[in-house]
Amino acid sequence: MSRSKHALFGIGLLLMASACFAILDTTTKRVTMVVPVVMAIWARYFFQALLTTAVVLPLKGLAVFQTQNPRQQLTRGVLLTLVTGLAFLSLKLLPVAEFTAIVMTVPLLVTLLAARTLGEHVSPQRVWLVCGGFVGTLIIVRPGTAVFGWTLLIPLALVLVNAAFQLLTSKMARTEDAFTTQFYTTWVGTVLTSVPLFWFWVPVTETRVLLELVLMGVSGVTGHFLLIMAFERSPAGTLMPYMYAQIGFAMLGGWLVFDHVPDHFSLLGIGLIALCGTAGGVLTVYELRKKIS
Repeated sequence: MSRSKHALFGIGLLLMASACFAILDTTTKRVTMVVPVVMAIWARYFFQALLTTAVVLPLKGLAVFQTQNPRQQLTRGVLLTLVTGLAFLSLKLLPVAEFTAIVMTVPLLVTLLAARTLGEHVSPQRVWLVCGGFVGTLIIVRPGTAVFGWTLLIPLALVLVNAAFQLLTSKMARTEDAFTTQFYTTWVGTVLTSVPLFWFWVPVTETRVLLELVLMGVSGVTGHFLLIMAFERSPAGTLMPYMYAQIGFAMLGGWLVFDHVPDHFSLLGIGLIALCGTAGGVLTVYELRKKIS
């Protein structure tokens, strides 16, 4: 397969991964209306851990347990559990599209923080794009208006914790196998969320809710594996502009399931975040080609 076909295949895989994550978020919002958030988080991790193990063990065997940084694997699992908890709380309180748009500022923030934490060069153009994404977030949350309440502090905290998670993931990717990292992360999340489950467990008798709990795990693990496959076939710079397709999938899910359409200000903020994110991806491709030439 030629390089261009590899890139197109990678983009297709990324779009499917984005659709899976949008399904996960939309289903999560439905589930947390009838079951406690802690129970929903546990179900997501439990089913995802089972599916991950079923896929990874036949491929890697006992080698999947080999890691050079067990402390970092544990830390990554804890961070992602926090990210998931904050995300589920946010989805319980916010529309799917607005939540997704706020979370999509994470790549922009990581770009800025990478200069200080990982020693990576960040151009002035990227700094302006980060500022543009921040302005888009402000337009969505609108501080000083009735739209901005304490509930919006949860997704903003999520952005910060998720940025730390992404930076650690970027650092670990240099030495750790992706499947090993995925294996440890899902089981750390499962163990951590199993502890408080005793106090939050409620019996689920409705078939629809049971199927949605399973769907959360299936869509989560499918999305993560598609993401890994996409990055194996296409450079990150090529894929970055297409990551913002998740906002579109989230808006579609919110409309189909909850009959919610963002207002004009939210659409403006969502558009600005997507524009800055896409411009950042295009800039990455340009810089990579410039280095090669």
